[in-house]
Amino acid sequence: MLENFNEIKVETPVDKIIRQIRSLITSGQLNSGDRLPPERKLAEKLGVSRTHVRDAIRKLEFYGILKTLPQSGTVVSGMGITALEGLITDVLKLEKTDFSSLVETRVILETNGARLAAERRTPEDIIQIEKALIAYEKKVRLNQTAVEEDLMFHLKIAEASKNAVLKSLMLIITPDIVKSFIQYKVCDENEIEDKVIKEHEEILEHIVNGDGEAASQAMKKHLKDVFEFGKSL
Repeated sequence: MLENFNEIKVETPVDKIIRQIRSLITSGQLNSGDRLPPERKLAEKLGVSRTHVRDAIRKLEFYGILKTLPQSGTVVSGMGITALEGLITDVLKLEKTDFSSLVETRVILETNGARLAAERRTPEDIIQIEKALIAYEKKVRLNQTAVEEDLMFHLKIAEASKNAVLKSLMLIITPDIVKSFIQYKVCDENEIEDKVIKEHEEILEHIVNGDGEAASQAMKKHLKDVFEFGKSL
């Protein structure tokens, strides 16, 4: 009987703010280029602290849904990404079979993305990937959660592929995969942190050397755990 019950998830104020903003975007009440109210006014309207508003905006910026422009405030961006993200999370509801397909898709995207990154990367791309790797390692060494830093490392590789569609698809599917991977505690973080860092460094090394096939294989090895997890569902 126990397996018939689902975990009750309590939404935080940040989750609720994100849900409201996403709903306004997907319903067409907020369009690309529209500016959000200032943090203070938004916090007053929602009845929450400015910290909660700031955290929600930061997360939406991370996934490319909002962007903050100098002297212009926070505006809506990435409309196509948002619509597709809503399709996956709201329509498919991430059933087990769907989740397995998403994991398989991530492997396909990232192995090919790593190959393209090795072939097309610029000196600036390498700098950005290195910065993402350093940020991830710093969080790990401090025993802090480094989910966003890990995702940023992968997104910087996707950017280096020079394939905008590949990056957009990564933005759509990866956050839910990473969240579930952690939720089900597939791996103990203390056991894998050194392994992950070494794998990241290996992927970066092949990209720097311009070896597309080696970068692709290194990425495939790196994603083996999440791939096996997806197949087990």
